[in-house]
Amino acid sequence: MDRVVARDRARADPFDGLVRIGIDEIIRKGHRYLMVVVDHGSGRLVWAKAGHDRATLRCFFEAVGPDRCRRIRLVSCDAAEWIADEARANCSGVIVCIDPFHVAQWATDALDVVRRNTWNDARKQGMTAEARQLKGARFALWRNPEDLTTRQQAKLSWIKTANGPLYRAYLLKEQLRQILHVKHERAIDMLKAWCGWASRSRLPAFVDLARRIRKNQAGILNALLNRLSNGLVESTNTKIRVLTRIAYGFTNTDHLIALALLDRGGYCPPSPRQ
Repeated sequence: MDRVVARDRARADPFDGLVRIGIDEIIRKGHRYLMVVVDHGSGRLVWAKAGHDRATLRCFFEAVGPDRCRRIRLVSCDAAEWIADEARANCSGVIVCIDPFHVAQWATDALDVVRRNTWNDARKQGMTAEARQLKGARFALWRNPEDLTTRQQAKLSWIKTANGPLYRAYLLKEQLRQILHVKHERAIDMLKAWCGWASRSRLPAFVDLARRIRKNQAGILNALLNRLSNGLVESTNTKIRVLTRIAYGFTNTDHLIALALLDRGGYCPPSPRQ
């Protein structure tokens, strides 16, 4: 397997034609990390290496080389500053796009902070019935409105009348999710307006989130305006995890990388002669 991948990568330049790439890490069992780079143009996994820091990512850009790095125009990633910094240091004029799905998850996390705090307050005040209702409200608050069951819709209706702050947190989460689907310049004003609403919400988790979004606003808007997310990279990560389970784990990371490149990198060994 290692030999087949090495042979095919030597025959054809795996980094040829890179213009839009996605960068992410996979957490493996035992807190071991694997960094992966995917080509948005072809959908292929083009590079992977054990680790999840600036030095690991620098190895990718060194392998690509200065000439090909200059051709890379868009990089999608999460909000880790060191990924953006390393991309800008190696690819002149590159546009860094912060994955909108990660931003939506920030809002879901903030909503859950509000829900837990509300639940704890109800318990401390001896409001047992309300605390029980709030504990069972997690999935009704998390799910998209179009996917709610009848029971979950009833739960949301109860929250709307029984707990204004929690329902306000839910509306903030939902409005941000809708904004992150807007793929034109109107998203700029919408995101700024949302940050203003969150800052005035008197919900500490969303005040902090507004501050975080303002800090990363340029990268978020780059992703929306260029219609780029890390969805392809997340899909590749999921398939690599499946490969790991099929193989009952890997003691040697190099073997996992070779199998991932064989499966997701487009390297297909010739059929054996009959």
